[in-house]
Amino acid sequence: MPVKDEYDLVLAVAVARRHYEQHQAKTEIAEALGISRFKVARLLDLAHEAGVVRIEIVEPVADGGLARELERAFDLRCCSVVPMPSSAPEVRAEVGRAAARLLDETLRPDDVLGLPWSRSVYDMVAVLETLPQVPIIQLSGALAGVREDSSAVDLVRRAGRIAGGGRQVFFAPLVMPDDAAAQAVRRDPAVRDTLSAADRVTVAMVGVGAWEPGQSTIFDAVDEECRDRVREAGVVGESVGACFDAGGTLVSTCLTDRLIALSPDQLRSIGTVIAVAHGEGKVEALRAAMTGDLVNGLVTTHDTAQAMLELA
Repeated sequence: MPVKDEYDLVLAVAVARRHYEQHQAKTEIAEALGISRFKVARLLDLAHEAGVVRIEIVEPVADGGLARELERAFDLRCCSVVPMPSSAPEVRAEVGRAAARLLDETLRPDDVLGLPWSRSVYDMVAVLETLPQVPIIQLSGALAGVREDSSAVDLVRRAGRIAGGGRQVFFAPLVMPDDAAAQAVRRDPAVRDTLSAADRVTVAMVGVGAWEPGQSTIFDAVDEECRDRVREAGVVGESVGACFDAGGTLVSTCLTDRLIALSPDQLRSIGTVIAVAHGEGKVEALRAAMTGDLVNGLVTTHDTAQAMLELA
């Protein structure tokens, strides 16, 4: 190795220690060593290239202890707890990854997967890498105002490409302005046949929303009068539009016939329904959904899991 290269490597080690161990900014290092900040950047690159600095990315390991406690407390078939608080900036991505792993572990070759639109399902599908070769059926229409690439159809198509087992989709809104409009949409052959095919679904990944502002995309999408009427009916939460009270009992509301989604009874009849949800605002709704056997699987965060166990 030429002398100049040797010197640069020694200097790269010194720069790397200051930057990564002592958390000094590049400008600080440059001033201390009498070199330019551009030279500092080149030396850090050299440290990486020479193997002086090695970066390892370690995904959070699910909290198995809390997950098993939740399974016992709520008689769940499966559970994954991400070891971070719901307030963490990267929480949605990590919960999505945990949900993707749990789904891949849960599905068997003879299963049929159902996916509705929800923010949590979008986060999961965005990081999916592998799935068994199972058919996938869309469980709900699309919600206006979301990203163009995150409609229910887009989610099912992406998951279907990964699984390679076929898919069944339809184009329709999730919430219609009134019952008559919803009835007209349901008569469309693609909508009718896909929602009928939901009877074949054996595993579903869903979101759970509390009936409060910012805690349910359906709550946020409907008018104030509808929100109040649903709340007056005793509703504390919803999943794929299926509304339920604090005891987990399904509640028929003014909203029920306006939704383009599988029926609440269809949702309840699915063998494995895994909820992906977290946050203090959703604890009561999650507890009710699990108590009423509407969902029997869960992916959540550490703080949400602890809060739910306190309620249990």
